[in-house]
Formats: sequence, C-alpha cells, structure tokens
Amino acid sequence: MHVRIGPWDVLLVVVVSIQATVLAYLPQPRWKAFVLSLPIPFTVATLAVGRPVGATNVLGLLLLFLYAQGVRVLHQRLRVPIVPAIALSALGYCALGALLAPVLPNTDDAFWLVSVGMYALAVGLVLKLPDRSEPSYRSLLPVWLKLPVIMGVILFLVVIKGFLQGFTTVFPMVGVVATYEGRYSLWTIGRQIPTLMVAMIPMMVVCRLAQAQIGLGPALMVSWVVFLSILVPLTRLMWSRTRTPTTSRSQPSL
Repeated sequence: MHVRIGPWDVLLVVVVSIQATVLAYLPQPRWKAFVLSLPIPFTVATLAVGRPVGATNVLGLLLLFLYAQGVRVLHQRLRVPIVPAIALSALGYCALGALLAPVLPNTDDAFWLVSVGMYALAVGLVLKLPDRSEPSYRSLLPVWLKLPVIMGVILFLVVIKGFLQGFTTVFPMVGVVATYEGRYSLWTIGRQIPTLMVAMIPMMVVCRLAQAQIGLGPALMVSWVVFLSILVPLTRLMWSRTRTPTTSRSQPSL
C-alpha cells in the first residue's frame, strides 16, 4: 500500500507529541485529564484525513471511551502490565474502527442518528460515573526518551489512516500517553472521556453544518469556540465534585 505523508500529517506528529509530553509532566490527575480533552489531535487529524466530519468521527468517541475502560480493566482488575494493556486496547480500537468504517454511511441520517444516540449516552455517563480521589503522578523520564515512542504511535496512525477514515481523528493518540502516565489514576482518565464527548459532539455538529459553506478549516475554528464554551464550565463543575488527594507519586517510568 502506498502511503503519502503530507504537511498535515507532519503537523499532526509535532502537535500531538507536544501535547502528550506536556500531559506526561503534569502531576495532578485532573489536569492530565483536561489536557487529554483538548481536541488538538482531532483538529489536525481531520485536516490530515481530508474527509468531511461524519458518523465515523462521532462513533469514534465511543471507541475512545472503550479504549480507556479497556486499559483500566486489563491493568487494575486483571493485573495485566500497563504497556500490554495499552497495546491490546489500542489494537482493539483499530480493529473495531477498521471493521466499522467501510459499513457506516457518511449520510446526514447516519450522522444525526449516531450523534443523538452518542450524546444521550455521554450525558448518562457523566451523571452516573462516581467521583474517585486518586494519587498524583509526574513522570521523571527524560523527554528525549519519551518523544520517539509518541512519534512512533502517530506515524503508525498516519500509515493506517486510510483504513480507519473518520475513526483516525479520535484515536487515542494522546490517550496512549495519558493512560501510561496516568496509570495510577485510570478512573479519572476514563471518567473524563464522557465529559469530552458532551463537548465534542456539538463541536462535530458545528463542523458538519458549516463545512460545506465555509470549508473544513474555518468550520473547525468556529467549532473550537463551541467546544470550549461547553468543556470549561463542565470541567469546573466536575472538579468541584472531586476532592484532590494529598498523596502523590514521582518516579522514573520505564
């Protein structure tokens, strides 16, 4: 298969690497979760894929939630080491995305049906998932050791983006690092995904409505305003319900 790497793909590698590195060195679980929520990878990946926002983008949020829960269950309940747990969950995302992408139509009916269903699910999860206090953690691993791993994940995604289509845009690019660096706070990471969904589905709706009139790039810029107007107050509300633990961890990560 011929793989063409364009300017947006290069930018995707750069910005996601920076975002993931910033996340890795934040100690507090809730700040890790907040940085994970910022749709920088979605924005650049959407431009890199070059497809209009559709049902696959929205349904990818469900796969993102399943990824986070998969890592948590494998690592905390089944005692699978964190790296294999992340790898298995990421491969599960890719497998489901590759299976669903060819059969999910890019029609308005499919988009609205998936959007309404996913939004109802997201609101239900935000209301249902309880709060948990988890320890803070800050990585001491040097950046020069961490960056090659991050870039490798993104380059792999660039290679397979044709198979995943819209699912590429919400693949856990930063989430792979977030779940590794947040392995002591996987509940907090997973709990943030429904909050992200509540803010991101309206963002995708704005893109869907505006992209034909003003183009995909400007539509994404406008959708950021909608996203932040929902995410910031919702995150503040969620934080007000969560007590920050006093314990912390700071050690080299391998």
